[in-house]
Amino acid sequence: MTTGAVDTARELAAFLRARRERLDPDDFGLPVRRRARRTPGLRREEVAELAGVSTEYVVRLEQARGLRPSAEVLEALSRALRLAPDERSYLFDLAQQRPAHDSRSAVAAPPELVRLLDDLSPLPAMVRNHRNDILAWNPEMARVILDYGALPPQQRNGIWLFLFHPEIRDRYADREERLRECIADLRATWAAHPDDVELAERIDEFVSGSPEFAAMWADRDVRVHGSGAKTILHPEVGRFTVDFEALMPVQHPDHYVVIYRAADPASRSALNMLCGVGR
Repeated sequence: MTTGAVDTARELAAFLRARRERLDPDDFGLPVRRRARRTPGLRREEVAELAGVSTEYVVRLEQARGLRPSAEVLEALSRALRLAPDERSYLFDLAQQRPAHDSRSAVAAPPELVRLLDDLSPLPAMVRNHRNDILAWNPEMARVILDYGALPPQQRNGIWLFLFHPEIRDRYADREERLRECIADLRATWAAHPDDVELAERIDEFVSGSPEFAAMWADRDVRVHGSGAKTILHPEVGRFTVDFEALMPVQHPDHYVVIYRAADPASRSALNMLCGVGR
């Protein structure tokens, strides 16, 4: 037996029914009905009440009767059915809608990513979010760039450091090019997270506080930079170049694991000296 092409309307209907039927009415504090329930889970009218839509609308969705629910309705149904993040994405995919990013989880590094940073040593590595906030780092990254732990949390942001931190301003040989790349990446992120108020406030802060940022932002360059090279001018070991990779964990799509590797033998020697390899 083969599955064949997806009939999205029918699969959406079946998925909604399955998720409705798995729920325990006692978990929702709904009024107790006098008659016994003939089906497991919540009734359609109860889901409709929780989602703020009509019962007829839920019936038509579960009968695959040609509806195209909006993103707002899908979000309401996701909350009513208490869908997990992966289930929510699946629901939006079936309805051919793009889900809004939920960025609330991007304020701290997940523990498993923090452990990964330890495993990556002696390679310098850090975890940042889509706003370029630096959430976690290993000791090697602190030696290469900066002791982020000595900064207030509000300053642990890659673009803020580029613009305003006196030590970081002189840390990159190709600073203007790196900053322009960061801003082009940030513009793509801004478009992908239109409801992220904190990100919008950050950009306003940069535009008002830095004429350099304001001029580059006005150019409207857009490009995602997931890899590249940086030439670093370090006060201890001098000039060296690192290749970097920004990897997005599947379970944490608003987080990035950034890893530095030496770009050439001379840079490897400098990086080894700086990170204590071989001492």
